[in-house]
Amino acid sequence: MRKLFLVFAVAFISGLNAQQISSAQFEEVQENPDSEVSSETSNTDEDFGLRKKEKKVGKAAKGGIADRLIKKANGYFNKMWYAEAARVYDIVLEESDQEHTFELLSKAADAHYYSGNMDKSYKWYHELYQNHKKTITEENFFKYSHSLKATGRYKRAARLTRLFRQKREKSLKIESRQEELWDNSAYVELKNMAINSKYSDFSPMFHGDGKVVYASAMDSSFLTTRRYRWNNQPFLDLYVASENPSKEDLIPTRKLSKKINTKYHEASVAFSPDQKTIYFTRNNYGKKKKLRRGKKGVNHLKIYKSQFVDGEWTKATELPFNSENYSNGHPSISPDGKKMYFVSDRPGGFGLTDIYSVDILENGKFSEPKNLGKSVNTPYKEMFPYITEKSIYFSSDRTMGTGGLDVYKSDYSGELFNVAINMGKPINSNRDDFSYIIDEQNQKGYFASNRKGGKGDDDIYSFKNIMNLNAIAGEVKNLDNEELLSNVAVALFNEEGEKLMETTTDSLGNFVFEDLLPSKKYQLVSLKDGFVEEKTPVTTRKNERISVTQSITPIKELVVRENDVLKVKTENIYFDFDRFNIKAQAAKELDKLVDVMKSNPEMVIRIESHTDSRGSRAYNKYLSNKRAKSSRDYIISKGIDASRIESAIGYGEERLLNNCGDGQRCGREQHNLNRRSEFIIVNM
Repeated sequence: MRKLFLVFAVAFISGLNAQQISSAQFEEVQENPDSEVSSETSNTDEDFGLRKKEKKVGKAAKGGIADRLIKKANGYFNKMWYAEAARVYDIVLEESDQEHTFELLSKAADAHYYSGNMDKSYKWYHELYQNHKKTITEENFFKYSHSLKATGRYKRAARLTRLFRQKREKSLKIESRQEELWDNSAYVELKNMAINSKYSDFSPMFHGDGKVVYASAMDSSFLTTRRYRWNNQPFLDLYVASENPSKEDLIPTRKLSKKINTKYHEASVAFSPDQKTIYFTRNNYGKKKKLRRGKKGVNHLKIYKSQFVDGEWTKATELPFNSENYSNGHPSISPDGKKMYFVSDRPGGFGLTDIYSVDILENGKFSEPKNLGKSVNTPYKEMFPYITEKSIYFSSDRTMGTGGLDVYKSDYSGELFNVAINMGKPINSNRDDFSYIIDEQNQKGYFASNRKGGKGDDDIYSFKNIMNLNAIAGEVKNLDNEELLSNVAVALFNEEGEKLMETTTDSLGNFVFEDLLPSKKYQLVSLKDGFVEEKTPVTTRKNERISVTQSITPIKELVVRENDVLKVKTENIYFDFDRFNIKAQAAKELDKLVDVMKSNPEMVIRIESHTDSRGSRAYNKYLSNKRAKSSRDYIISKGIDASRIESAIGYGEERLLNNCGDGQRCGREQHNLNRRSEFIIVNM
């Protein structure tokens, strides 16, 4: 599990394939960390020697060259130089006769996974799964599932995940409709920013008036830049870009500050409300600019802060809740400046990395970190939080996403956070989507993604939320006198019967449900004391407002006297020919009866069911009896005590309402008139 844990990943300060740089991953300038070039650039004499050997591997694999290459690749892998390791593993697997063992395939797949080549990682994970099903671990499978999604193989990912969980006797809900529900492409405009380079650009943050600070591995040096061996990209620095409103783009950049940028990684910034304090993530290193390592030899991440004084940023200092033995990063400051939210793999969390909060105290100190809880955090990775007045946005690689890191939103009130909701397409893709920020007033913002079609590794995208006009607006009337009714409870349900929204009609009897999905089937349910519940199916259209009028029936209007007999009046309850099961239309009418009985708790009824004359008299008596008892059972199932139904009797064709008896020629409608149920009031 160590490597999966390390996948506290890209994200943890580097989007460099956001799912990957973890405290440990993000740290590895492993050999000679104080060396500026020799150990961190890729053009060493050792590498040139290796390349010569690579050319011979196909012809001389049996002579031991393949074994030596594997040893070299393993060395790279153990140092977390994944790009180098992946290149050498590919040579061995593709150009030699070396056996494709579990360990070799697993490391090759992992090396590509961590360095962001999802097509190649899928290739080796797939072979690993095909040839080593009995020994594949949950860690292998988790990454295999992500590579399936990243390469567009959603159905296979869902099916194999279900089978894998069942094999290990774990339950997993696969929601087949999730992808449809999450597709908001019609309401979000995306644009790839001009500032993106061929390297990793990510973690944008609003700064002052019309500026954005972001992290980039762009090679801005005139000379050869030091390389981060995880993926052979330059180390990350912080840059400033300016917004160009006319072109809706970000224009050329400058580095933020020489006092903040160092030879190691800096990324993921946050500013105080007055823009005079910056918080950011950086590798942990000492006075001589040598990396510091914890008990397990890992260089962790820390959060630092700097003040803007006399037109420049001061030397950064680390925050007091940092540690040598676990990582903290990805700070976000609340709009009032009183809280910081951040990511950590500290002990006691729910998953690989969790989101925490601390109070920023008046004396410049901080409270003890507090975990945001299970409504936000999972056993997987949560990172890149961004807090607003009412919501927190963050990224996670939890199992039911669309692939890689997905952006989620959790609304909150006080200290209570609601269950996080996936932001859907097009914000989320089958790759990594992260470092989402939003100006909620204007519904615009930025995020980063390594989705296909970008300019480099991770790219920064702008987004603009387009107004969603899908809505159901309506009014509720009294069926008896057409009077508009106020204070009627109106609820909106989806096709699966789940309540989505609820409101009440205003003084004019109006209601509205907004921000709905296009071309989707819903059901409106209106309820008011003294009236029968009314249900109306409604289907939305594409970006249109649908108008609906619901007319609800006063309960007193359903109690009628016919031929000196007091009855509950309903629409005729029809059964299919030769059937006695309760259909949807019958259920709707029986629900009216239930409403009447609940409003009149002393009411006692008897049920009489009838058939037409088709079929034998004995069979019709039997069939009508079954229909009466089906109606009784349905009413009881809705909460009416059985003692309030005096009897439920079928009379067959004994009480026809017309002359359509045996031997008479009648049409279907005439016969249907006799297939009925009646509800006689015995006591009020």
